[in-house]
Amino acid sequence: MGGLVVVGVDGSASSLAAAEVAAGEARRRDAALRVVHAFMWPALHVPLGPSSWGPPEGGLRNMTERLVAEAVERARAVAPEVEVTGGVVTGEPLTVLEEQSRAAELVVVGSRGMGGFVGLLVGSTAVHLAAHGRCPVLVVREHPEATGPIVVGVDGSAAGDKAVDFAFAEAALHGARLDALHAWTPWNAPMAPPQDASMPYANEPGALAEGEERLLAETLAGRRERYPNVSVTQRVVRGATREALIEASRAARLLVVGARGRGGFAGLLLGSVSQAVLHHAHCPVAVVRGEDEHR
Repeated sequence: MGGLVVVGVDGSASSLAAAEVAAGEARRRDAALRVVHAFMWPALHVPLGPSSWGPPEGGLRNMTERLVAEAVERARAVAPEVEVTGGVVTGEPLTVLEEQSRAAELVVVGSRGMGGFVGLLVGSTAVHLAAHGRCPVLVVREHPEATGPIVVGVDGSAAGDKAVDFAFAEAALHGARLDALHAWTPWNAPMAPPQDASMPYANEPGALAEGEERLLAETLAGRRERYPNVSVTQRVVRGATREALIEASRAARLLVVGARGRGGFAGLLLGSVSQAVLHHAHCPVAVVRGEDEHR
């Protein structure tokens, strides 16, 4: 057992679901699991112990230790063979979890925490961690599906290569089918050299579609060889990427995307497609940053 999976908990239903999912991920990886709660109150200089008028088990410190203990218990029930530890770390959640991610191979969080506003599908900590985490970040809703394929969005970008690698590895760990989906429109497809030099913006009918089919096949080719036991379905869809991925997530157990895609603006840590699926996907979402995005 050499790897480490980290899960952030705050006592919410989605964070307890995240602890259970994280336990399964740790078991599949033969990794240890660390349950972490970010405890901000000491920095605000508020009383942490029980009130002199209340029961001895009261107080903020005891409350946080109980919620960590509950998450640890839930994780051990899912994967009793996994080494599970829990801890309360003083600090703001994003800062604490980003630091934890430096030593982890995966960080798992719930989609919305105790401080989430009613109506929001995903909380700010999950979005910010997806942008700043130093390893892949898995965002879990309250009732994740355990069946269905793993869907990965493929856009052919160098930044997206890590997401494809992660998706193949997850499919192998889960024994799941992998659906590789590439969506394109004439506005985001790279223009092939025109056949007629007198018409610099003209292409043969179907040339763009053929190019996008080729892009997906070339992206998957080497990885198919490395993961011969993973069944892969290739799908090229003409349409908006975010809508295609959200629709595909309805029947998926996991959706994997890169943090930024082919059309991303330089300097943005999280692209519009990644943000859209975090908010609207119907299954857990893993966001994977490329090598250049960690610098």
